[in-house]
Amino acid sequence: MKGMSETEPLFVLFDNEEEYTLLMSDYLKNYRGLPWKVHSYTGESELLKAEQGKQIAMLVVAESAMTERVKGLAPSRLVVLNESGYLPEDSVESIDKYQAAETVLQMLIQSYLEVAGERGGKLSATGRTRFIGVYSPVKRSLQTTFALTLSELLSEKCRTLYLNFEHYSGVVEILAGDGDRDLADLVYFMNVDTDKFRLHLQTMLKQINEMVFVPPMRYGQNLLSVTESEWLGLLKKIDDSGLFDYVILDLTDCLQGLPEILRICNRVYTLMKDDTFAKVKMMQYENMLSAYEYGDILEKTERFVFPKFRNFPVSPDQFNRGDIADFVRQKMEETGIR
Repeated sequence: MKGMSETEPLFVLFDNEEEYTLLMSDYLKNYRGLPWKVHSYTGESELLKAEQGKQIAMLVVAESAMTERVKGLAPSRLVVLNESGYLPEDSVESIDKYQAAETVLQMLIQSYLEVAGERGGKLSATGRTRFIGVYSPVKRSLQTTFALTLSELLSEKCRTLYLNFEHYSGVVEILAGDGDRDLADLVYFMNVDTDKFRLHLQTMLKQINEMVFVPPMRYGQNLLSVTESEWLGLLKKIDDSGLFDYVILDLTDCLQGLPEILRICNRVYTLMKDDTFAKVKMMQYENMLSAYEYGDILEKTERFVFPKFRNFPVSPDQFNRGDIADFVRQKMEETGIR
């Protein structure tokens, strides 16, 4: 095997269990944007022969495969995959081996953050992200239903991130449960640990079905304190990470700099209603954009009214099927989002 390059910290996985090693290694190698070059081994002799004397950023070893000779590789970070549920108090850091690969990976990235230098966050992007804005000045227009459905459908083919910016979204409870970090933490890490932003982002991603998201702010008041430049900086950092093909922005009036955020979007979907008050609100919104020279937003905006549906998704696993999913697929086709 070749040694690591200056821009590729070396990640080594060692486990005598061949099937686990193969599956985890493939998962790591196919996961976009990881900061490591991945080497994997199922035999100690092979491991020591290939990696002895190399600078290993992270060595991950199954509990049953750990020996003093393996420890002697002296990596920057050593993590044991716990198989027994018990390790001596003086042992190295451990992670439960028998949990979802996504969870194991996020815990490994979180561990690596403690030893990562600046290069951990400076890998080049693999392609420019397309931002899709979903926004309407008309409330209760099923905007979030549309945005979630769009995110799920896009995620079936492309790496897609869903971000919700509602003051009281309810999405936290529906999708994320009682997690301890949300979009406010991502803004914080962008400001105080910018060189490791990509790693912080990867530790915060949640997934339902195919859709990936960062939990929205649990306390809506936090939305009001984030400046326009911070929002734009956050989206730029996500773009630079190269992790996603699409980012779906479920936007609201709570955001400072909303027009500028809409301006960076490749496409904007605006849901409307047929009643008089809704039409007046839409007219006021469009007049504001024209008056303040944001006419380019109107040019890339797709306006529509949701048809009347008998059934609506009641759980995350229903966003990719049914009448609403069919309608959103049609809109995606009509507007060239695929």
